[in-house]
Amino acid sequence: IRKYNKDYKLIFVGDATMSPYEILQPGGSVEYNNEEPGAEWLQRLTHAFPKFAWINPEPQGVWQYRQSIAVIQQLMGHRMYPLTLKGLEEAMRMLSK
Repeated sequence: IRKYNKDYKLIFVGDATMSPYEILQPGGSVEYNNEEPGAEWLQRLTHAFPKFAWINPEPQGVWQYRQSIAVIQQLMGHRMYPLTLKGLEEAMRMLSK
């Protein structure tokens, strides 16, 4: 965040599937005691790099069944795209604006 300026584009790649507590609660991580929720880090990153997108390899048809995906989509202003040709095209088009 300190090293790069806001002209850089940020692309998250992952299934966004985790416990909602890991995103929303301090101490919610299952692997270590996080003092801040993941949502705060997502906010820091997306404020530092306003041009961002999340590429999700999970089939889009299952997104509605994953609570954490809905939380992350909301936090990221619905800038989550499926890892398909169409999804990648949409994400790149949005990032190039």
